[in-house]
Amino acid sequence: MDKVIRFASDKGVVIFSKSSCCLCYTVNILFQELGVNPMVYEIDQDPDCREIERALLRMGCATAVPAVFVGGKFIGSTNEVMSLHLSGSLIPLVRPYLQQPQS
Repeated sequence: MDKVIRFASDKGVVIFSKSSCCLCYTVNILFQELGVNPMVYEIDQDPDCREIERALLRMGCATAVPAVFVGGKFIGSTNEVMSLHLSGSLIPLVRPYLQQPQS
């Protein structure tokens, strides 16, 4: 779990992902379209992949990936991220990490 917390705190927006996961790709593209350049950590490229998955599940992820952290805080997986976006609550969360101003 320490590894997850360390990576989640490395950058403003961090997505734990698997390279073959289409939902991970979708969440990543959403953040990029909002003007955020997230750090994407492909857990399937890590020898500790299973341990990382278990840690993410223990932290409250419904599914191991995608797991999105903003400012070191877990905000959710695909459903939670999309709900935040549709309700207008996602941009205020990521505003400090925007590369370009949003109108």
